[in-house]
Amino acid sequence: MTSSGLKQKVARLRQAYAPHEQRPLGGYLTAMGTYAAVTAILAGVVRATGRPVPERPAPSDVVLLSIATHKLSRLLSKDAVTSPLRAPFTRYDHPIGSGEVMEQVRDQGSSTRHAIGELLSCPFCLAVWVATGLTGGLVLAPRLTRLVATALTAVAASDFLQMGYAVAQRVAEGGDHDER
Repeated sequence: MTSSGLKQKVARLRQAYAPHEQRPLGGYLTAMGTYAAVTAILAGVVRATGRPVPERPAPSDVVLLSIATHKLSRLLSKDAVTSPLRAPFTRYDHPIGSGEVMEQVRDQGSSTRHAIGELLSCPFCLAVWVATGLTGGLVLAPRLTRLVATALTAVAASDFLQMGYAVAQRVAEGGDHDER
């Protein structure tokens, strides 16, 4: 198949996939390829170093990494302080409370830039990458990874306590106003 024939086939596929919207399928392919390459490199490093891979992760590690993945994904994708990391790929929209911001993906530029913007502004999308990194860390540097994951888990627990405290405070203040 010639290069122009392949381009026409890809154009028809894009049109059939999303006839009324421009979707960055090429950027998604680049992101998936990058993820596959990073995962393969991580597996290669594990193999080259001879680190043992557990048959089953300990349930405590699964819980610890789950909560740490949640927190790090939100920090990277929504936290106001990490917005400079997302700025080349997103545009600030509005605050969404608790130190987080809503951003819109930049539509101008390449499909790869658009796909990266979607990845970096979506905690659900970013969680796959974070979990892979933390899981690799658990094999390659378990003590350090558990320490970092413990800190992230403590921050996540603190966030929920802060939100619970704020709700309790509003209820208490509302209760005081109702009694007067």
